[in-house]
Amino acid sequence: MYELLIIPIASPLLIGVYKDKELIETIESSGKTSEVLLKILTQLSLKYDYKDIIYTSGPGSYMAIKLTYITLRSLEILKDISFNACEAFELNGNKPIKAMGKLYFIKENNTIITKKFDEVLEQRFALPSILSEVTLLDNNRPLYILPAV
Repeated sequence: MYELLIIPIASPLLIGVYKDKELIETIESSGKTSEVLLKILTQLSLKYDYKDIIYTSGPGSYMAIKLTYITLRSLEILKDISFNACEAFELNGNKPIKAMGKLYFIKENNTIITKKFDEVLEQRFALPSILSEVTLLDNNRPLYILPAV
């Protein structure tokens, strides 16, 4: 049984293919999520019979999160592919995640807040070698932290 893990919230877009919970292939793309995600998922569906997907539902790029959610929700309806969500902090060593301007999301005492940093912080995410290391959230909806502007 194959599963996918998608990290769409920063560049490069990362997708891991897992067989029996172990990472067997990594796909990286520096293209825009809106232009490459569905193409990659379609190509992977020709190679692997996956029925479960996990994606990082936030925090991070709201546009990438929204596009990924809509794509996965469509696959769920059209192809009966289920999807779950995880928090982005699980895949970057709990480091700050770019919000907007000089604001970054950080996690303190199990609460996600924003904090200003004057220097630009590196955004590095990694796919775990074993999928069971990822904690799934209670729902798969996008995780929005900032209020609407």
